[in-house]
Amino acid sequence: MNKVSILIPVYNEKDSLLEILKQVEAVDFGLEKEIILVDDDSTDGTKELYPTLPYKVFYHSRNMGKGAALRTGFCQATGDIIIIQDADLEYNPADYKPLVNLIATNSADVVYGSRLADTRNNGKFLLLSYLANITLTYLTRVLYGTYLTDMETCYKAFRSDFIRDITIKSNRFDFEPEITAKVLKKNARFMEVPISYNARKTAEGKKITWKDGVHAIWALLKYRFTD
Repeated sequence: MNKVSILIPVYNEKDSLLEILKQVEAVDFGLEKEIILVDDDSTDGTKELYPTLPYKVFYHSRNMGKGAALRTGFCQATGDIIIIQDADLEYNPADYKPLVNLIATNSADVVYGSRLADTRNNGKFLLLSYLANITLTYLTRVLYGTYLTDMETCYKAFRSDFIRDITIKSNRFDFEPEITAKVLKKNARFMEVPISYNARKTAEGKKITWKDGVHAIWALLKYRFTD
């Protein structure tokens, strides 16, 4: 394996995009890096930043959601390994090097970065987000007969030939339970590693709401029994 594709879905992240890209660039995998940005019809001036950036940028003509942006990114990625990176500053790109290494050494097909497996994150979650996450993660364990600690994490890394055999239908944040359900049903060699986390508040731009939690529950139930 010689290339890592880093997919960054972007929606109204003018204030954080350049900093997160700087952090991504600073990570050395010992492999070629391909950075792919998918703009989900930003309206805050984010689009004005793209002409100055040396990366592949793809645009949605209307806001469709994170899942739709990642579906576009998966179609465009050419790396042997694919990893998801949000455009905000909640996650530290230095943490996903172990995720990539586990796939590069053929130890796993899919690796998640778990915020709940790292004690550095104690007290950093918003209470409602924390409760929703542990509920959804527990439901995933029950429905799919597996052990994991953080289903809703952004940091998900995949062997590209494994993930390309999976069709993603979700447009919004229900991408997380759908992709988890499908990789587990496909008997992926699945692993988790601890990562750090710095939650931002709704006033700072956090976009996920309680409605997304309801959609996530439905997705876990639906994809347990359907494709």
